[in-house]
Amino acid sequence: MKKFPPFPLLVLLPLALAGCNKPASEAEPPPGELPTAQTPAPAAQDAGTLLPAYHWRLAEASDATGARIDPLFVRADRPVQLDFADGRLSVSNACNHIGGGYRLENGHLTVDRMASTLMACADPALAALDGEVSRRLEGRLALAVDPATDPPRLALTTAADERLVFNGEPTAATRYGSAPERMFLEVAAQTQPCSHPLIPDKQCLQVREVHYDEQGLRTGDPSAWENFYDQIEGYEHEPGVRNILRIDRYTRSNVPADASRYAYVLDMVVESENTAR
Repeated sequence: MKKFPPFPLLVLLPLALAGCNKPASEAEPPPGELPTAQTPAPAAQDAGTLLPAYHWRLAEASDATGARIDPLFVRADRPVQLDFADGRLSVSNACNHIGGGYRLENGHLTVDRMASTLMACADPALAALDGEVSRRLEGRLALAVDPATDPPRLALTTAADERLVFNGEPTAATRYGSAPERMFLEVAAQTQPCSHPLIPDKQCLQVREVHYDEQGLRTGDPSAWENFYDQIEGYEHEPGVRNILRIDRYTRSNVPADASRYAYVLDMVVESENTAR
């Protein structure tokens, strides 16, 4: 494979105040419990750092009576996921991709009106999931983050006193501890046999790098097709389908001698073609 160039308040109170007791409204929550909307300071401070560092997957959802909100759990193996980056909230694993701007203030998350792609879904429950999610996330929600649990937890409470709890999974940037290099790989429709000392009868993806300018137009000539011995996290190849992938490539540290120094993570599928038709 061709090698490409590799592309992180605390306020110290005066000692004279060390013996002062906290007001009851600022008391720490009991161990194992999430901070509530009445303890906004730690939640807001943690959220600004933690929200972009994790993928947040829906684990619990209950209404004001404590009953489970079943319409939010359409895909058991692919729960609704929130991602926070650059002031935008993105929702995946619904029928469409949904997104909107967000702000953190005084222990609350405020989400602007959300927009979505316009893909139709045959499953009525899945098609309805977009609306079920959007109407609960838009507006001002009480927010609490507990970074001490494993995994970390995010709790959002709506104006209707519905409670949504999400488990955090570290993003690739958090796991690899480095900024990625953005690149584009074209993946051929068919794999090819390739030699691997540890994997008999290994089939390799056939890839080549392609380039785009700032306007999103393809430029120059692609590189030659090559065997791709690594894995692309988040990508599952379908035989007969050619794809162009936008990839985040991370340079790993402390890599064993028999492992790749790079980790490849799928950002999005830019182009897809079924060559079998």
